[in-house]
Order: sequence, then C-alpha cells, then structure tokens
Amino acid sequence: MCYSAMLEAEFRKMSRELGFRISFEEFVRMYQDRLKDRKLIKVPKMMGLTFANPETSEEQQIKALIDQYRIDQAAEWESELFGQSRRLADAERSLVAKETKKARNDQRVATKKIDWYKDKLADLKSPVLQPADCRIFPMWYAPVITVEDGEYVVRPMRYHCRPNGKPAFYDKKYDGLYNARRDSLEKFWKGLFGRRHAVMLATSFYENVALHNYEKRELRPGEEPSNVVLHFNPRQSEPMLVACLWDRWQAPGQSDLLSFTAITDEPPPEVAATGHDRCVIPLKREHLAAWLNPMERDKAELYAILDDRERPYYEHRMAA
Repeated sequence: MCYSAMLEAEFRKMSRELGFRISFEEFVRMYQDRLKDRKLIKVPKMMGLTFANPETSEEQQIKALIDQYRIDQAAEWESELFGQSRRLADAERSLVAKETKKARNDQRVATKKIDWYKDKLADLKSPVLQPADCRIFPMWYAPVITVEDGEYVVRPMRYHCRPNGKPAFYDKKYDGLYNARRDSLEKFWKGLFGRRHAVMLATSFYENVALHNYEKRELRPGEEPSNVVLHFNPRQSEPMLVACLWDRWQAPGQSDLLSFTAITDEPPPEVAATGHDRCVIPLKREHLAAWLNPMERDKAELYAILDDRERPYYEHRMAA
C-alpha cells in the first residue's frame, strides 16, 4: 500500500467534517516503543507531520519522541558511516600496495554503504517528503480510522494483523496477514468480520506482479520467475477509504498490539490485465459510518457495502 503527501491535508479536512479524535495515548506508546526498538517499529516519516507544529501537551510529547528518534537514528548511522569511510580508506591504501580480491571487495561494499548512509541521513534531516517517506509496507505502522463509543478515532496500527488470542509466531507462520481475502472473511477472519472494522486512507497502492504475467507470456526455458513492482493510481480526486479489519492483541506481560489488514477482492479488468489477481476495496463515503459500526448490521448488509464500492479506473506504472 502507498500513502502520499495528500494524506495529511485530507486527514485535516476529514477531521473537520467528521470530528475525528486522535488517540494521542496510542501514538505516544507507539513512538515510545520505536525508541526502544528502531528495527521492530517501522513508521513512515509522513505520520510525524501531524505533530510537526504541536499545540497541545500531548502533541509536544509526541514531537519530542520523534525528535529523539531522529537524534538516536542519526547517531547510529553516522557511526556506521564513519566505520565504512575508514574501511574504504584502508582498502584503497591496500590497493596502492597490492591488488587483492579482499581489498577490491571492501572498496566496492564500503562505497555502496557510504552512499546508502549519506542518503538516509539526508532524508532523515530533510523537512521535505520524498515518495518513499509516504509509503508503508507489511509490518509498518499507519494511521487507521475506527469507531469507539460512537466517535471516529484515529489510531496507529501495524499493517499485518495478529488476531487476539493467536500466538505471536503467527506473524511469521502467516506472513500474508496484511491482506484479508473477501472469500475468507467468514473463515480465517470470522472473529473480526462484523465486529472490528476500520478504514485506511490511501491515495494509491503498490503490488508485486510476476514479470512473465505482466508481459502476458509463459516462462522461457530455464527462466526463473521474477517480479516487478507496479504502482496503481486511481482516477479520482479524493483518497480511497480502504476497507479493513483490525484487532487489539493482548498477552500477559506484553504491550498491546494494534494491527490491521486490508480486505481484497477480485481485481477490476485493468488491474487483472497487468497479471495481478487481487485489489483493495475502496468504500463509498456514504457507507463509512455503516462499515465502522458493523455490529449493528447483518452480514448481508456488510457484503452489500463491499459490493457497492467506489470503482475508479486504476492507471499503473512500474515503480522506481
């Protein structure tokens, strides 16, 4: 899935229209957890824009956590950059004295890693969003809309759902739980469908497609399957309200985990023509309240909402 910079403006607009409440305590906890484990908690840079100009004590606390993360991350990458610069210098001195395979490899690897760390540091410190800063991947966190006590609430959730009561190893055993097939809503997802619904705002999405399917051909003799990444953009002015399920996973001695999955269905013709067999379901705006209050409706009504979806035409291009 992909987010764009349009999301920030749209959240502010929809907040005014629908009266969203931001769950500050859950944003605080997520950013605190990220400080404890930067490799485990992945958050797109875009999410921090909401708190770039804090007006309340909660927003100030969140901004302070984001700032501290940047300080800590920059220190780690600067240390790695220094180490790779020293490795490169050592390799080049060795090559002056004698050509060796090890020195040549060290030169190549160090040069590549130096460029990588420099790019990462520049992006970390830049106030300008790049496309990659607005994109989420499975196991990353994103803002998701739910309803609590009749009120729209924005919460940060991990994009890979672990249903409550399931063991933590489900994350690895079932590595595709970022998407929920429509035909499995009353099977694997029966505990959440009709009970815990959510919506994700997205302006476009990315999918992996087998190259030979994209090129509409069979694999050549001896050819190994390979993928291309396609970027799908709907022809519509407003972001998609992507239908999702979510849950709060709890276990003794462990922090709560909020996570979600996007519901997918058979693709429209233009997506199927690229060789991809699934597509997210963008809800119509008038169905938002009904979708987010599923316990007031029977399953037939919920399926009718999924059927009466937005049907934009999806343009695509190969992702950079």
